[in-house]
Amino acid sequence: MALIIPSNYHKISDVEKNHISWIKPELAKRQDIRPLRIGILNIMPLGKQYEFNLLHPLGLSPLQIEPVWIKLKTHSYKTWDINHLNNLYITWEEANNPEPLDGIIITGAPIEHLAFEEVKYWDEFVKIVDEARNSCASTLGLCWAGFALAYLAGVDKKVFDRKLFGVFPLKSLVPGHPLMGTQDDEFICPQSRFAGLPDLEMEKAQKEGKLNLLAYGENVGYTIFESNDQKQLMHLGHPEYTVHRIISEIERDKEKGDVPPPENFDPNSSKTAWRSHRNLLFQQWLWFCYQQVSLN
Repeated sequence: MALIIPSNYHKISDVEKNHISWIKPELAKRQDIRPLRIGILNIMPLGKQYEFNLLHPLGLSPLQIEPVWIKLKTHSYKTWDINHLNNLYITWEEANNPEPLDGIIITGAPIEHLAFEEVKYWDEFVKIVDEARNSCASTLGLCWAGFALAYLAGVDKKVFDRKLFGVFPLKSLVPGHPLMGTQDDEFICPQSRFAGLPDLEMEKAQKEGKLNLLAYGENVGYTIFESNDQKQLMHLGHPEYTVHRIISEIERDKEKGDVPPPENFDPNSSKTAWRSHRNLLFQQWLWFCYQQVSLN
């Protein structure tokens, strides 16, 4: 199958270089195939440069995927190419008209130090999350979005004194789980965050039937978990990161001068050792969305 993207999309060369099939929207409309429409609420800094981090694992799916890029009406997008934002991104309401999205991915944002209600776009974010829970098969929240979904489930974050940055081991907690059952018993994943979720609070939420805990790391805590109804999957790490994205963060952090270098990652001899985790996570999540949509 293929990604459905415009022929003038700025990362076409990267799509082709990585052997990802793609077709124009006009051709997709002529094919007798119902693609999965996956919304991507991208609130990462320098969002245009980040997009391919998600397109790559989505493009490896055997399903036909139509990414729908979503913007917030209450976010300023200070580090973005505004022309790109206005040309490619649409509002949540536009993305769900005339038919609702099948699933939505919400990216991270480097705002862990702020209380959630202090985030300028918090009310709009909550509205989208609430509506997605009713209309989409699943919501995948990465990094800050994972924290935000946990907060809405009753678990607040704990801000760290220093950034958790690097590549860390995790253990899968639920063998045979529909989303995590294909993962190795142990795997690694990049982390880049200034907060975590207290173990005791997460375990309490599981006992109360609010969350299902799926992966844990000694140095990073409970990192992958889901809502009890499986409508929301949260990942506090960045499985979608590439080596280049981590290196760019290292350079950005050097300018600040107050961030330690990444753990378990050598920028002078770097390699991607978490690719299988990334690919399996996204493929199983897409397959889960497909199964839920097929039941309706």
